[in-house]
Amino acid sequence: MPASIEGGFRTPFDPQPGSDLVDDKLHEECGVFGVLGAQDAATFVALGLHALQHRGQEAGGIVAYDPVESRFNSVRRLGYVRDNFTRADVMHTLPGSLAIGHVRYSTSGTKAQTAVRDVQPLYAEFARGGFAVAHNGNLTNAEALREELIERGSIFQSSSDTECIIHLMARSIQRAIAERMKDALRRVEGAFSLIAMTRTKMIGIRDPLGVRPLVLGRVGDAWVLSSETCALDIVGAEFIREVEPGEMVVITRNGVASERPFAPAPSKFCVFEYVYFSRPDSVIGGLSVYETRRRIGAELAKEAPVEADYICPIPDSGTPAAIGFSQESGIPFAMGIIRNQYVGRTFIEPTDQIRNMGVRLKLNVNRALIKGKNICLVDDSVVRGTTSRKIRDMVLDAGAASVHFRIASPPTMWSCFYGVDTPERAKLLAHNMTEEQMAKHLQVDSLRFVSLDGLYRACGYEGGRDAKRPQFCDACFSGDYPIPPSDIIAKGDLKLKETA
Repeated sequence: MPASIEGGFRTPFDPQPGSDLVDDKLHEECGVFGVLGAQDAATFVALGLHALQHRGQEAGGIVAYDPVESRFNSVRRLGYVRDNFTRADVMHTLPGSLAIGHVRYSTSGTKAQTAVRDVQPLYAEFARGGFAVAHNGNLTNAEALREELIERGSIFQSSSDTECIIHLMARSIQRAIAERMKDALRRVEGAFSLIAMTRTKMIGIRDPLGVRPLVLGRVGDAWVLSSETCALDIVGAEFIREVEPGEMVVITRNGVASERPFAPAPSKFCVFEYVYFSRPDSVIGGLSVYETRRRIGAELAKEAPVEADYICPIPDSGTPAAIGFSQESGIPFAMGIIRNQYVGRTFIEPTDQIRNMGVRLKLNVNRALIKGKNICLVDDSVVRGTTSRKIRDMVLDAGAASVHFRIASPPTMWSCFYGVDTPERAKLLAHNMTEEQMAKHLQVDSLRFVSLDGLYRACGYEGGRDAKRPQFCDACFSGDYPIPPSDIIAKGDLKLKETA
């Protein structure tokens, strides 16, 4: 077993489970990062995880292999990377030239509060050596697999769906760990981008549809795997290529070997990565995320023009789309809402009164700019609508003459089961209301969403979405699930579209 350090803390102003700030956004599933061949690889991993913090802010972990002591070492903590992996006494426990890491938002497992036992990477000891794995995504048949494995004698140590992979590997008759991994992954359904490690190898693999991102890079003689290219930049790594859908790369000091363990399938990359999840300075599928969001805003301006004095983003995720809307419409761009970058920590006791301030702790209105003006607010999405309603109140309280909303994604009408934490469908505003009804509910002068075709055009598909064979996974907008969510269907909790 690896030597490990576990623990962590939650700061007073971190969004609490059940709060508006938590429940009114689609959360950034997880992020993974790994390095092979660098001195003090764990330090590189900590930097990479810092760049991926937007993908998971509840917890993080690093596993490294120490060749001198011939053992795996692990640190898993609740809280931010900056609070847990910048201390010399912690990083000193993770020597070696091979390490992988993970930042987490709980898309499966314990929902109410992240438990340390669910923090990844997960570690296991097999007959031929130790193995650690970090998973971005969600297995849609995990509950059925878990029940089957428990009945066959497996003892689970966490509530994470990722642990199913480890137990399936343990039951494989293959000898090599990479072969055991392929055996296991042929049994699972859903979305997965994995980084795994043995004593001498780092393995990266994406599910056959490539729902979640994974990229390969190089810094000096070391190889890097990461969820996004922005994390390559922070360690000075050169982007080599994306790990392709259905591909497994096995990396040793001798280089990279590529395998195709799954049957070919059409790519269904998550389109919401372009809308919100990925950092704007990342490049995915050859497209700049920032430029794609700017184009979404331009499409939105064409589809839903507005009479306004200023186009104002709801920071930070609405900013590129607001710039595109402004450029296309000719209406001036202005920072009508300012984000407080230091809301995470404070000396003030977090009383109920302060917690109820909610959005005001995070965002503040630029009163001198907004007073007496017609304001068009641009945001990336509307989920439950509670945050949008509060922002509308803040803008009107500051003296705006009118408030319009333009949303840089289609209406979110369906839940995601592929690694995005979405409210149950009944709580999605767009599931219960039309666009006009949502505008009345939010009490705004107008509300418009970009169309699904407009979103596809912004992503480089000039003809829009081909309904018979969409190029992305857009299930949260369309209800067309490329991978049937088996566990949910078995419970009767989801009625699929007849055309899906």
